[in-house]
Amino acid sequence: MPMIQLTLPAGVLPAPTRAELQKTLITTLLHWEGAPDTPFFRAQSWCLVEEVAPGGFVNAADDLPRFRVDVTVPEGALSDRRKAGLVQQVTADILAAAGLGEGDGLRVWVLIHEQPEGTWGAAGNIVRFAELKALAAAERG
Repeated sequence: MPMIQLTLPAGVLPAPTRAELQKTLITTLLHWEGAPDTPFFRAQSWCLVEEVAPGGFVNAADDLPRFRVDVTVPEGALSDRRKAGLVQQVTADILAAAGLGEGDGLRVWVLIHEQPEGTWGAAGNIVRFAELKALAAAERG
């Protein structure tokens, strides 16, 4: 049940590019989380894009666009290796969508938030990571 949120300045990505990037980011997150890419897990993986008005998301050095990615996953879902891979691939996904090169990588920040066990709810119930792992194993067959 991961969620990924991209914050960027309004107008940096055209609507079709933004929509495609949302799908790409979900696929990337599922891959690095180790979840099967099935209809059930895709339906539980959300991507929110928040565009900030011009002048609302700047830094002191220049006016170039910046991108902040907040990833929320159940605690224990990502090993250090998986976190590193996720950060690398999300950065590459965003740079490609924005038409930027590797040299622009510092303009993309990826913040990983691990939701402690027992603090994620859906459908009126607490969702446990062990239950998600069991579902994933069953869907893999």
